[in-house]
Amino acid sequence: MASPSPSPSPSPSAAPAHVPAAVPAAAPAPAVLPISNPQMTTSTESSQAAPTAFRALMNHLSDSLRHGLSQRRPWSELSDRTAFSKPLSFSEATLRIRHNVSYFRINYYVVVSLVLAISLLSNPFSLFLLFALLGSWLFLYLLRPSAQPLFLFGRTFSDFETLCLLAGTTFVLLFFTSLGSLLINAFALSLVLVAAHAAFRLPEDLFLDERDTSQPAGFFSILNAAAAARG
Repeated sequence: MASPSPSPSPSPSAAPAHVPAAVPAAAPAPAVLPISNPQMTTSTESSQAAPTAFRALMNHLSDSLRHGLSQRRPWSELSDRTAFSKPLSFSEATLRIRHNVSYFRINYYVVVSLVLAISLLSNPFSLFLLFALLGSWLFLYLLRPSAQPLFLFGRTFSDFETLCLLAGTTFVLLFFTSLGSLLINAFALSLVLVAAHAAFRLPEDLFLDERDTSQPAGFFSILNAAAAARG
C-alpha cells in the first residue's frame, strides 16, 4: 500500500496574501462661519440706540437742572419785604425789571415752572396731551437714529415727512384744543407775577456777578443734547 505523499511546504519566496490598501481618511469639513444679516444687525443697533439716547438726554437734563438750581438766589432774599418800593417812573421800573431778571433769573424760572405745573395739574386732559406731544417729538424725531426711517401704518416716512407730521400735530393741539389756551394763560400769569416783583423789588446792586456762558443753557442745550444723541 502506497504511503501518502507529504504535502508540499510553502516556499519562502511565495507571494504573501493580498492585503487591501488602507482607505485614506476623509478631509475634515471646513468650519461653517455664521452668516450675519446686515439688515438684522442694523435693526438691532437701531433698537439699542434709542434707549441709549434717551438715557443720555435724561442725564443731560438732570445735570442742567442741578447746575441751574445751584445758581438760584436765596428765597428769603427774593421775598424780603424791606426791599420793596414803588418805582417813581416807568423808566425806573424798566431798569429794575432788567436788573432783577438778570439777578433772580433762576428763581423766576422756578416761579414760571410752578405756575405752569399747577395749571396743567388742574386740567389732566391738557396734561395728557402735552405728554403725548412731547413723547412724539422725542421718540419719533429727536431720539430716533437718523439712519433709521420712521415706519408707521405700513409706510416709510422720511425725516422731512416726519417733521411735517409732527409740526402739523403740534399746530392742531395748540390751536384747536384746550392745551394752547392753558399754556398761554399760564405763561401770561407767570410773566405778570415776575414783572410785578421785578418792578417793585429794589435791585441788589448794579454790578451783577458774571455767569458761566461757556455752555448753552436752558431749552436750547436740551435740543443740542438730543441732536447729538440722535447722531
